[in-house]
Amino acid sequence: MDPAASRPAVVIDNGTGYTKMGFAGNVEPCFIVPTVVAVNESFQNQARGSSKSSNWLAQHSAGVMADLDFYIGEEAHARSRSSSVYNLTYPIKHGQVENWDAMERFWQHCIFNYLRCDPEDHYFLLTESPLTAPESREYTGEIMFETFNIPGLYIAVQPVLALAAGYTTSKCEMTGVVVDVGDGATHVVPVADGYVIGSSIKSIPISGKDVTLFIQQLMRERGEHVPPEDSFEVARKVKETYCYTCSDIVKEYNKHDKEPAKYIKQWKGVKPKTGAPYTCDIGYERFLGPEVFFSPEIYSSDFSSPLPVVIDKCIQSAPIDTRRALYKVRYC
Repeated sequence: MDPAASRPAVVIDNGTGYTKMGFAGNVEPCFIVPTVVAVNESFQNQARGSSKSSNWLAQHSAGVMADLDFYIGEEAHARSRSSSVYNLTYPIKHGQVENWDAMERFWQHCIFNYLRCDPEDHYFLLTESPLTAPESREYTGEIMFETFNIPGLYIAVQPVLALAAGYTTSKCEMTGVVVDVGDGATHVVPVADGYVIGSSIKSIPISGKDVTLFIQQLMRERGEHVPPEDSFEVARKVKETYCYTCSDIVKEYNKHDKEPAKYIKQWKGVKPKTGAPYTCDIGYERFLGPEVFFSPEIYSSDFSSPLPVVIDKCIQSAPIDTRRALYKVRYC
């Protein structure tokens, strides 16, 4: 009997900004960590510099240490702040893996340090962007089978999994449009009977990171006293904690102006360098941040198509016999 069949599969959802990992059957991920790797550059420089044959032992030792001395997630951010020898590397950009060495190290830490499981005893489910090239999928399989010696692998498209997770009944039709907003890319993906209609996928050059940057910009323009080195992280937390979408932006302005005590929130933080506490008001950013998807001209002049228009174009470009079903179900 296959021992992996009696154990839950490992699920790793790699995104540009964050990675969610856990085991199949759990109601939520075991860990959610930033998709970032901090590598000790001093060892890597030693490995490159000791190129003479007389220094082969030093070169080998430095190379081994470079492979071992790295951190991921919040630990990586902490190490880079506390020591200048650790450089941050983001293996995924705009939904695509760009640094495979860093990606392999990231998976290694996920499996052995976070999930603490033997990869040979579990099947694996990984996710990918809807526009991932076949070569990238092949390379992922090569790393998983040859480096970690896993018994089985399934690579699923993120929007298809989102559509399946959105159904609350036992009858899952697996047809609909998924708006996949990631930290580095946004895709509008039509799915028919569990299959992605690749020719109808639409991409939007506005992502979750752009929402964060816009909130950061609005807070700066309003003169909020947020430490510069902490402003991006504060904007991200404001986005995740206080932001919401609205049907009428003018009405929201009026609400905030008439009842500021009800709608304006306060953010409390501590300055990283001095440890002194500070506070700032969170006002119009609460609804203006997400508004970049519906009124993109307020953020960038390079793109002006609102999200509903892009969704409509996506469905209209799909085969005519699938359009009625696609219009019925939409997930964001």
